[in-house]
Amino acid sequence: MSIKSAASRVAYDLVTFYTGNNTGDVPGNLPDPYYWWEAGAFFGALVNYWAFTGDTTYNAITVQALEHQAGPKGDFMPLNQTYTEGNDDQSFWAMSAMMAAERNFPHPVASDLDWLGMVQGVFNQQAHRWDNLSCNGGLRWQIYTWNAGYGYKNTISNGGFFDLAARLARYTGNTTYADWADKVWDWSEAVGLITPDFQIYDGTTDVSNCSSYDRTRWSYTGGIWLHGAAVMYNYTLSLSAGSPSGSSVKWRTRLDGLLVAANHFYSKDPNGAQVMHEPPCESIKRCNVDQLSFKAYLSRWLADVIQLAPHTYDEITAKVRSTAKAAVGQCLGGKTGTYCGHQWSSGKYDGTIGVGQQMGVLEVLHGLLASKISGPLTAHTGGTNEGNSSAGTAPDETDTEILFSVITTGDRVGAAFLTTLLVGLILSAIYVMIN
Repeated sequence: MSIKSAASRVAYDLVTFYTGNNTGDVPGNLPDPYYWWEAGAFFGALVNYWAFTGDTTYNAITVQALEHQAGPKGDFMPLNQTYTEGNDDQSFWAMSAMMAAERNFPHPVASDLDWLGMVQGVFNQQAHRWDNLSCNGGLRWQIYTWNAGYGYKNTISNGGFFDLAARLARYTGNTTYADWADKVWDWSEAVGLITPDFQIYDGTTDVSNCSSYDRTRWSYTGGIWLHGAAVMYNYTLSLSAGSPSGSSVKWRTRLDGLLVAANHFYSKDPNGAQVMHEPPCESIKRCNVDQLSFKAYLSRWLADVIQLAPHTYDEITAKVRSTAKAAVGQCLGGKTGTYCGHQWSSGKYDGTIGVGQQMGVLEVLHGLLASKISGPLTAHTGGTNEGNSSAGTAPDETDTEILFSVITTGDRVGAAFLTTLLVGLILSAIYVMIN
């Protein structure tokens, strides 16, 4: 079976989990137990599938989903999600839109913004949220104070912002974005989330003034910083017409260090081959729904790194090949006997199926095709998105407006909270009147 044929089978099984194109459902949403952010990643996988294989089968549902979930302002803060949305959630949708811009994916149908404009809107909002009041900077995990985790400054939120800044710098040539990429990296390194040997910790809290850490190392946090560093290396190298400069050498050092650190996310299969692995949870079979998808993103970003930094080709491709062989070899589940599991390095099918598992195998297969297609485009190399650098600069909704929108858009959790609050206020008023 060819790589593209295998990818076609895996993609088909992946899309069977999607219900947003069914009558009465919401375009872009995945059913329970999948959260909104993973749906954004899901459509990124389908953008990639088209880019690497040329198969247009899923383009229509992908355009529909991205455009719908971008919301009225095109900033991936739709009213039915904003109440509980985190910076990392928003970034995953924006990164899928960035992929669409970089690959000249078919343009939105009805939006006033193209894919690039949507990403610029997200970037502008997140730049505005940069928090100098604690820990001398950084993005918080959560956007709003009422969500658990507001005090946490984590590497996936800051890494998402870093990656978007780097990609916007490369695509547009605007140095403001590059300055922000430098700023986010420098802050993350200074605060201790990026160690001297390029390990990426999960996060830190403002309660400790960012002096204590969750040292858990996930494949997707390592991957997002690796990808952003490769983008910055490619961008700075282009500024000096391909000749090494101080900036490009700096970013190559970081890129190569992160690539060595990523060896943490591989283990040997029964044949002794290096196969991608999720250390905190995989061996003990305790990965939750989110964590089952993390290897998909490291795999996705490695395919780009090969194209952005060709000197990494041999090292990355060797691991992609061994991982792909192991991953495809245990796609034996589900009603068709072709759905994929998660424990690729175990040498046997683990009995699980899901969106994360399918995305993971699909993105690994894309890595095998990375040398067969051209790399991500820019505005100067054929990219057709014009963007809007002022997108996302309008004032955010107030807390009251967001809370009100929870009721009007039918967010069950938020509406229940507000209903309870209102009932409590009414009962209190009655109590006061009768006493």
